[in-house]
Amino acid sequence: MPRRAQKPTHSFTDASRGMRIQKVIADAGLASRREAESMITQGLVRVNGELIDALPAWVDASRDRITVDGRLLRPPEQHIYVMLHKPPGFVCTNSDPEGRRLITDLVDHPSRARLYSVGRLDFDSSGLILMTNDGEFANRLTHPRYEIHKEYELMVKGSLEPEDVERLEEGIFTPAEKVPGSRPHESHLRILRRDGERTVLTMELREGSNRRIRQLMADLGHPVKRLRRTRMGPIRLRGLAVGAWRDLTHSELMQLRQEAFADAATIQKRRTSPSKNATKIVSKNLRTTSRKSSTPQRSPQRSAAKGSTSRTVRGDTSRR
Repeated sequence: MPRRAQKPTHSFTDASRGMRIQKVIADAGLASRREAESMITQGLVRVNGELIDALPAWVDASRDRITVDGRLLRPPEQHIYVMLHKPPGFVCTNSDPEGRRLITDLVDHPSRARLYSVGRLDFDSSGLILMTNDGEFANRLTHPRYEIHKEYELMVKGSLEPEDVERLEEGIFTPAEKVPGSRPHESHLRILRRDGERTVLTMELREGSNRRIRQLMADLGHPVKRLRRTRMGPIRLRGLAVGAWRDLTHSELMQLRQEAFADAATIQKRRTSPSKNATKIVSKNLRTTSRKSSTPQRSPQRSAAKGSTSRTVRGDTSRR
């Protein structure tokens, strides 16, 4: 016969006190919840000197003195969430054998928490970087399966031509290697302005490294002169000077959490392709813009107004 659950004799049975004790032990990194429950049944856990002989038990991790097998449990680390406007010339790591400048040197947070970057921007790139000490949250924002979109603004050398669109599709938005079960996604390419010397555009990527963007553009004969990340999920880089940082607001954090911890149905909706003829539309729009920009009678003001045309190309499912 199955063993009957023991009835608690301790005084920590009020759910309003705080969190379940097995979760507090797990959050402190000492054991998993299941392992914590086993420790309790073995009589290894005490709160304020009182033996926790059975579950449930609720505790206040910030006030109660919790010991596991005689060792004092350290309170869970406060999670910090920071937005940084990364300048060029910094690396997104906490140490660098080459002695280059670190983005962690830019963030002097009063909590003194050890922060890590959520994803990376390469040495020469700038823009939005999120930093945190919440590992699960960071993984949700960077893992391909959760479909967190990123947007980049690029300035490339020369004028991007219609024939470059297909190569962009193949090189950036299509996986280099077919992954079983994967399928192409939609990403967006929007030309802001262009002339004979340079093109300024934005790319929204569900996948794809910013380093890969640089390499492909160089192969196309349009080397990147400037690359800046302007958005990650619902968070945009606004009102923050280069090299400056700030804590995320409560509203921003809630929006990010909603994106990062979305259910399977919501994630599937993000993968839905808006148009089966996206690539054809891109090529047509680019050719139209190219013809119009070469018309000598058009005024500079009207050309600039016509040059900002939304374009869509197919995306990729390769892991970042």
